[in-house]
Amino acid sequence: MPTDSLFQPLAQAGASTTATVAVTLNGRPLQVPMGASVAAALLAAGVKRFRNSPVSGEARAPYCMMGVCFECLLEIDGVPNRQGCLVPLEAGMAIRTQDGMRDLLAEAQTKTPALALAQAMEAPHGL
Repeated sequence: MPTDSLFQPLAQAGASTTATVAVTLNGRPLQVPMGASVAAALLAAGVKRFRNSPVSGEARAPYCMMGVCFECLLEIDGVPNRQGCLVPLEAGMAIRTQDGMRDLLAEAQTKTPALALAQAMEAPHGL
């Protein structure tokens, strides 16, 4: 049973207006508060779905906001499986929601196998 998010964008919560930066989310321009993680900025901008579960297909969004749960996985600047809660926001970032599992075989065919493996191991940790 879905529930409404308890997370409210800053303007709705009665806070003062903060400076914003421009990013793209799934190719659409979006203004988000600067000075936060990617996940916090997207939540503050009203984004409710970050990825779909590869098992059930259900929409998922950040839960722990400290890198433990992996619910905030996003593709950031072309790198999949980045934990949005651990990545500092930068102006101009190209962010995409993730749907399902990533295809490591296809990635390995476009790069050298050692590079593909290194990137696959580093990406989930925000390196």
